[in-house]
Amino acid sequence: MKYALLVNGAPLDSQAARSALYFSQALLERGHHLLRVFFYGAGVQLGNGLQISAQDESNLLGDWQALALAGNTELVLCIAAAQRRGILSAAEALRHGRPPVEMLATGFTLAGLGTLVDAALDVDRLVTFQG
Repeated sequence: MKYALLVNGAPLDSQAARSALYFSQALLERGHHLLRVFFYGAGVQLGNGLQISAQDESNLLGDWQALALAGNTELVLCIAAAQRRGILSAAEALRHGRPPVEMLATGFTLAGLGTLVDAALDVDRLVTFQG
C-alpha cells in the first residue's frame, strides 16, 4: 500500500514527529511504500539543518534523514510555514534579499501545499500527525 504523511506538531513540543517516524518505520518494515512526508505549521521546524541535538537525546532529524534514504521517501517542508519560521534554503534566502545561508537540512525540500494535494491524490492513505 502507498502512504503519505502530514506532520503538524513541533518536534520538541509534541510527539507528532516522533510518532510519525515510528509509524513510517513500521510501514517500511511491512513492505509498504511511503511516498512523501509533508511537514506543515510548527512541524517544519524538523527541517532546520542548524539544529543540534543534545548528546543524551536521540537525533530525530538524523532518524528522519535515514528513513528517507532507506525508503526513497520525500521529506517536504511547507515553504510558507518554513519562511515564517526563518527556515530558508540558500536560494530562497537570496530571493528574499537575505544572505545565502542554507538552513534547510539535507534531504528536505521546500514546496507549497500543492505538493501535499498531489501526494493525497497519488497514495492509498494520507495519515496526519497533529501536534
